[in-house]
Amino acid sequence: MKPHALERGWAARPLASVATCALVALSLLAAGCGKTPEDEAKLAGLSPNDFPQITADIFQPMDGGLALAPNEIMGRNTWDLWSGGNQHFWNHVAQDSFGLMDLLKMLDNRKYPRGDRFKTLGLVNEPGFRAATKPDEYGLWLDEQVDPEPAGIDYKIYGKPSGVLGFRLFPNPEFNDEARQKWDGARFMNDPHYYSTNQLVRPYRVGVACGACHISPNPSNPPADPENPRWENLASAIGNQYIREGKVFAPNVEKGGFFYEELAAQPPGTSDTSRIATDHINNPNAINPIFLLAERERIAAQEKMAGGTLALPGEKEEMAVPHILKDGADSIGVPGATIRVYVNIGMFSEYWLTRHNRLIGLTAQQPFEIPFAQKHSVFWRATEERVANIAAFFRRLKPYHLADAPGGAAYITTDEAVLNRGQLVFANSCAYCHSSKQPPAGVDPQSGDGKAWFRSAIMQPDFLENNFLSNDQRYPLTKIQTNSARAFGTNALAGHVWDNFSSQTYKELPLPGEVEFYNPFDETQPIKFEPNAKHTGPGYYRVASLVSLWSSAPFLHNNALGKFTGDPSVAGRLEAYNDAAEKLLWPEKRLGKASIWRTQNECYLHLRKEFVPKPLQGLADNDGYLKLGPIPKGTPINLLADLEPDFSDLVALQLKLSKALLAIHAKNLSPAEARAELIKTVPQLLSVNKCPDFIEDEGHYFGTDLPDDDKRALIEYMKTF
Repeated sequence: MKPHALERGWAARPLASVATCALVALSLLAAGCGKTPEDEAKLAGLSPNDFPQITADIFQPMDGGLALAPNEIMGRNTWDLWSGGNQHFWNHVAQDSFGLMDLLKMLDNRKYPRGDRFKTLGLVNEPGFRAATKPDEYGLWLDEQVDPEPAGIDYKIYGKPSGVLGFRLFPNPEFNDEARQKWDGARFMNDPHYYSTNQLVRPYRVGVACGACHISPNPSNPPADPENPRWENLASAIGNQYIREGKVFAPNVEKGGFFYEELAAQPPGTSDTSRIATDHINNPNAINPIFLLAERERIAAQEKMAGGTLALPGEKEEMAVPHILKDGADSIGVPGATIRVYVNIGMFSEYWLTRHNRLIGLTAQQPFEIPFAQKHSVFWRATEERVANIAAFFRRLKPYHLADAPGGAAYITTDEAVLNRGQLVFANSCAYCHSSKQPPAGVDPQSGDGKAWFRSAIMQPDFLENNFLSNDQRYPLTKIQTNSARAFGTNALAGHVWDNFSSQTYKELPLPGEVEFYNPFDETQPIKFEPNAKHTGPGYYRVASLVSLWSSAPFLHNNALGKFTGDPSVAGRLEAYNDAAEKLLWPEKRLGKASIWRTQNECYLHLRKEFVPKPLQGLADNDGYLKLGPIPKGTPINLLADLEPDFSDLVALQLKLSKALLAIHAKNLSPAEARAELIKTVPQLLSVNKCPDFIEDEGHYFGTDLPDDDKRALIEYMKTF
């Protein structure tokens, strides 16, 4: 879905340089016209007082029926319902996203029927709805409400339910009489010449709450039918490990295009949070579960803060902060990390979109300045008032234990000797990283004394109680050795879009030095990659928590280790867990080279002609697409998706690529011949690739040298987390 790489360097026809110039023009248009950005609420003369929080316990049966305090109730309501005004953003990108995104179409039963929505999209159907039996007044087949939502939701503030949790419907203020006369619900679904125009006004806007990507089946009380859950079958913040992000957010992507191939390769349950504010690295990551926040805060390390970060309430020049993102980048405290999520899903997009060129990149990013948002966005200030309540709710969330799940105890060994052995293996080999309970100050956790402390502590009945099962420290990827895409992300560097949301400590982390990656084009010549402060992030990963590990496979930060079952039942989760755990400890069982994401078909970069300047529209094919390619079947997706050539490199790169692709096209080369032609361009492609690390399920080899019996005992013990 990231078009930037190809639009700047993958062109098969003489129009290559013309297309690049056209896309530069598009990006400049996207940057805005120079007015001081203000959000819709401020322009309407509203204040945060016009957006009161919901005090009713709307979602009481969720999350195991927790008895919540008033502030915790308001926090959960915000998490599950509040869009922060981002319905403006999602409406905007539906009109002007190169024909890719349209959440309203995604919600229509004709595109994705409610009856297999979880299977197809991984989204959670809201209880109290049914599949559409007829079109609504606008010809849309949206879920029909059969039971009222709990009382207390002001639809003017939170929108109406769509039938899919996390997505709310708002009336579109631009849908006037003229727009209504032009609206055609059937053509909206079926006619790309109609729905792709940026002049089309939709009758609804779709707002997105954090719950859209975090609400998921409750592991301790899974639904009998995932397509028809009850409220008590759902958890608010476990992270939806079943969501298919590409299909959800880009339903207009069509087979035959490179974006289709890129999104089809993305593992379920992952989100590329740098896709819109692009860092030119294709790096979808597992969606964070949220557990034991208070313990996470207790062990948080001191970090230095500077600049706009200090405008956040409660920020200090030095403070203890947990590491939230996989690379520990948004290390400015829970309130700041939480509110950044809302910006990243479209809050105050009137300003956010002026700080970067969405999807394409092309020009340098600028920081999203917190003081500016506080001054010019009512939705920012209303959200800022809510984040403390969200954190209070998070502090109440506890792990889901296999023993508490229906039938779960049957999956836990009754052999005490095996469990005891697993405990000791964990104490000796894992706990120094994967425990928030650590030896006293002055005792090295990896020393003999440190391991002796762990062996004693782990036998205590309360060792797992309130244990975050991570020390929450950052380690260089040279030590962790997992795929480096996320560690090299650049959005949180100084001067980039999330500058105000990362600590000075993060920005000053030393680079790891030269690293070697597997070369899929020549196995005898590893790729030698030298990270640098301009083009790569520092190159670190925080230690992942193992809390409720039995429920969250596949493993690793990118969900690449282990098979995806798509089954949220206890049996389905354990099948995924056992497969991932074996591959974790026996690397020879991993996919390895076969984990490289590759194009499954010959494909092209598709651009709807409506989104290129008029002089180029005449070059489109009969189906309405400007096609750049072909890209041969079997091409490593990240060879192209991670490109960020400087403009000085662009001409030479285009000439070489154009020559290769013209030969493929003109000579009608076989797949093998096309691959050989493409290989000639690889050195230049790799020279401008921000992360030429192609194997997805590599790394974390700790414990792989243990005896087999120790490994099996460890797998059994980790089921109890």
